[in-house]
Amino acid sequence: MVSTHNRDKPWDTADIDKWAIEDFKPEDNASGQAFAEESSFVTLFPKYRENYLRSVWSQVTTSLERFHVGCQLDLVEGSMTVKTTRKTYDPAVILKARDLIKLLARSVPFPQAVKILQDDIACDVIKIGNFVTNKERFVKRRQRMVGPNGNTLKALELLTKCYILVQGNTVSAMGPFKGLKDVRRVVEDCMNNIHPIYHIKELMIKKELAKNPELAEEDWSRFLPAFKKRNVARKAKKPKAGKKKDNVVTPFPAAPMPRKVDLAIESGEYFLSGREKAMKALQEKKDRQTENQEVRDKERAKDFEAPVEAAYENKLLEKKRSGEAHGEKKKKKKVSEE
Repeated sequence: MVSTHNRDKPWDTADIDKWAIEDFKPEDNASGQAFAEESSFVTLFPKYRENYLRSVWSQVTTSLERFHVGCQLDLVEGSMTVKTTRKTYDPAVILKARDLIKLLARSVPFPQAVKILQDDIACDVIKIGNFVTNKERFVKRRQRMVGPNGNTLKALELLTKCYILVQGNTVSAMGPFKGLKDVRRVVEDCMNNIHPIYHIKELMIKKELAKNPELAEEDWSRFLPAFKKRNVARKAKKPKAGKKKDNVVTPFPAAPMPRKVDLAIESGEYFLSGREKAMKALQEKKDRQTENQEVRDKERAKDFEAPVEAAYENKLLEKKRSGEAHGEKKKKKKVSEE
């Protein structure tokens, strides 16, 4: 709403950037006194980050000392703690320190995580583990966000001017507020099965439109692509060949499915005692084992069955027999000639 209080403002000139973020200095704390209460935040970190945190903790301490914020690394409980001191003058720096240890716990390297202490950089840790219940589908969509050789993630970083790290069930992002808003939208849509390439194309078009000052006050919706979700119609299964059954319409509803109790009453198992049920189950188990053992014995016996072989014939005996038969024929012929 436009202000109706018309008053001369000599300090409000055209060269003033009203959106500029100025550093909070000690003289900006008008009272000059320490905070009434101590504020502290604790963050747990996984076991595999212990060695790295131990190696960079001296640098973390030095970085926070510039803002008079205390920190502590507890390797027994696996936690990091930041807290205000009596010399802390910036009331918002404790929130920046909280984000710093949160990013360190999420595998962000220290040279990148320490940039969160700047006033024009914010962070956002997006949880993606509860979007998909199927583990294989979750891994596939998370890899889709990274892209081949990390190209998709690199394109998002260039368009949003944010640092993005995909680690486990979270996505850590650092950058300006507008870029973080775009990153969260892309990540959530990717886990909801919307490919990031659609958002990348949209961000590229917006980046080109922002260069044109004539379009600053116009609606950009007519320039942005509209991607429609296409449901590919699958082929209907052909009914099996056979006689069609006549649909008999009856005024009576279908009979309900019998309950387990009803089936147990019909078989008589319902009236057995606990011991009798156990004996019956044991006997059925033994019967199944006996049947399976018989099947296995038959399969093993097949290896010991002699194969069917052709009858062996001795050719020498056949020649000898044929020779004797030929000699007898000759003798009979001589006798008949005499």
